[in-house]
Formats: sequence, C-alpha cells, structure tokens
Amino acid sequence: MNVLHTGLNNPGAIFHPALALLNAGWSETTPGNYQFHPDSITPSATHVLEVLDRERIGVASVFGLQAHSSLEWLQLVHNTQDQDLQKAIHNQLVYYGLQSTGTLNHRYIFEDIPMSLVPIASLGKCYGVSVRGMESVINFGNVMHETDYWRRGRTVEHLGLEQLSIRKLTRYVQEGVLE
Repeated sequence: MNVLHTGLNNPGAIFHPALALLNAGWSETTPGNYQFHPDSITPSATHVLEVLDRERIGVASVFGLQAHSSLEWLQLVHNTQDQDLQKAIHNQLVYYGLQSTGTLNHRYIFEDIPMSLVPIASLGKCYGVSVRGMESVINFGNVMHETDYWRRGRTVEHLGLEQLSIRKLTRYVQEGVLE
C-alpha cells in the first residue's frame, strides 16, 4: 500500500465536494435541516458522482492500481447489497442523522477539493486521463469560494513530480527512490 493507493481509493474526494456544491442552495437556505448524504443524492447528483468515480478509477488504472468504485466501497465497508449507487447511499443507516454542513465554508470544500480532488485531477491531467468532471467541480468550488484550489492544492507541479514517468512516480511512492 502507498500514498497513491490510499489517495485514489478515497470516496470522500468524490462524495463530499460534489454533493456540497450541488446542494449549495439548500445549505444556504435551510442550514442543517437536511441529511447530507441521503437527501443530497438525487438522480442527477448520482450521475455526477458516477462520472467523478470513473475518472478516479481511470487515474488509478494508469498506475496499475485497482481502485474500488464508490458502490464497491459501500458494499465492502457498509455491507450494502444494492447494485445502484443512489439506492446504496439511501439505504445506509450510517448516513442518517448526519445533518448538512449548514455552511459552504466547510472542510468538504476547502479541504477535500485542494487536498483530495485536486491531486487526483492533477495526476489525471499529467498522465493523459480525462478528468473533465473533476475539473468542473474544482472550478465550481473556485468560483463559489473566490479562490484558486489549483494554486492552493496538491498538484504534481507543486510536489515537483511533473517530470516523472509513471514508472518513476510509482517507484518513488512505493520505495522512496527518486531516480
């Protein structure tokens, strides 16, 4: 296991920012009056999560990693039997009672975008994987928070890794050897 494996198997990077941003109006007009996961996961929101999930899995595959889909993660961690992401989230009792953030100034955006979603998207862009959905969520967060999460986030450029081949980056994260 290494940092790539851990980071690319993080469903929070997919769930949190997208659902928080897609439900901004609800968060601002009825703060704390809806359950974050079950109430946020509409058919359209599910579609967005599935696109982001496919992109994340695509980035992982470039590095030879088998990333679990969000649905597979829910099946493994929460033992869901559902074969549909929306139903799996709706049927998870663990998500009930977890109220909305009540604010858009929340770690689901200001932490999960630059420290989780930006690194995945940056790796995708660097190594030729389409991450247009992730870029959209990140840019939407930029506009909403009047900031630049690309500049603030963990990109391959900020980490000085943009010149490494896939093989060299993989070796670096597995063995700590930088050729």
